[in-house]
Amino acid sequence: MVDIEADGPIPGDYSMVCFGAVLAEPSLSKTFYGQLAPVSDKWIPDALRVSGFSREETLAFNDPEKVMREFGDWLKEVSTNRPVFIADNNGFDWQFINWYFHHFTGSNPFGHSSTNLGSLYKGIVKNMSKNFKHLRKTKHTHHPVDDAKGNAEALLAIKEEFELKIGL
Repeated sequence: MVDIEADGPIPGDYSMVCFGAVLAEPSLSKTFYGQLAPVSDKWIPDALRVSGFSREETLAFNDPEKVMREFGDWLKEVSTNRPVFIADNNGFDWQFINWYFHHFTGSNPFGHSSTNLGSLYKGIVKNMSKNFKHLRKTKHTHHPVDDAKGNAEALLAIKEEFELKIGL
């Protein structure tokens, strides 16, 4: 389960500020957190404000290439097969992770696809107006590890209630 925070709507023109990942297994103890220095001079104050960081703080964050290599290493360590990218808003989150992996490491360990948790839930309950967010236990704080944990909790609740096979 992955969640990102960014200072704008698209990667490259804007920057991923930080991201978190949680292995969706019962203990939720395997986590990754990265803070990345900006890749662009452009940023939108309202978008950055969601992350809770100032522009000055982000300028002191880690080198994006180093963070993405560390994330790739972490994925290899916690994954027995090719990792599956799942997010609450996968269209947004995946575009940043994919761009950063390709730009800084040459490949994306997640491959070319991702899964949207909200869409998965809507399909399982067969109702496009239903939302999974009531299944979160961890408060949604916009800290990406907290948000990824809450979404992983929801996925595990869906797994339990609907006997969903997720490879665990």
